[in-house]
Amino acid sequence: MKKLIKRIVSKIVNKANAIFINMVAKATEMFIRSRVLLCSQRGEGFVDTAIKILMAVVIGALVLGGLYALFGETVLPTLKQRIVDMFNYGN
Repeated sequence: MKKLIKRIVSKIVNKANAIFINMVAKATEMFIRSRVLLCSQRGEGFVDTAIKILMAVVIGALVLGGLYALFGETVLPTLKQRIVDMFNYGN
């Protein structure tokens, strides 16, 4: 009977040790991961993102301004003249 109790207690202690070792290993791994993430120098800063947004806005405004100038001075007067000629409003 004593051998049976010793075996059962031994199994419980071995299982508890295994669980404890597994928990310590996971905690150590989590600590190392968090340290690596906190110490890393990767990523974008707010200034980089602000400069990219500002560049996109300025380039977009230039493109829209160019298209407006092109359509206002070149395409629309020609289009208006073609419509007048097509329907012969002048005669």
